[in-house]
Amino acid sequence: MDETDRRILRYLQRDGRVTNLDLSRAIHLSPAATLERVRKLEQLGVIRGYFARLDPDALQLGLLVFIQITLDRSDPGLFDEFSRVIKSIPQVSECYMVAGGFDYLVKARVRDMNAYRNFLGRTLTRLPGVRQTHTYTVMEEVKSDPELPV
Repeated sequence: MDETDRRILRYLQRDGRVTNLDLSRAIHLSPAATLERVRKLEQLGVIRGYFARLDPDALQLGLLVFIQITLDRSDPGLFDEFSRVIKSIPQVSECYMVAGGFDYLVKARVRDMNAYRNFLGRTLTRLPGVRQTHTYTVMEEVKSDPELPV
């Protein structure tokens, strides 16, 4: 990957809907060469897809929470089952298995605190092997940027 590829990636992270012609002008490359590079980056899996950033408040999903989840045992089968189930929960936008004092860090969005209480009691605590949860409610989103530093 060279500097031209990095310029393409930086530009596409800011505007995934840019036309190939506008992208080629922005990076000072011919449209054909630009398209070839973008397709190659897609084929290599560097570009995994394109999406629209939605306003959570407009969708009544204004409460952002992070939840530490500790499982009751360290068992590969349980980890696999937990991972399979958590992927199917629409309120969960991100989930990471971590090393340290707990097993998973979950990022979730819900309407409000009442909705979170129901989500915690009816969904999260009933997941396979969950022993303990700790919730951190976001008071202010200081920086929320999906761009990677390329």
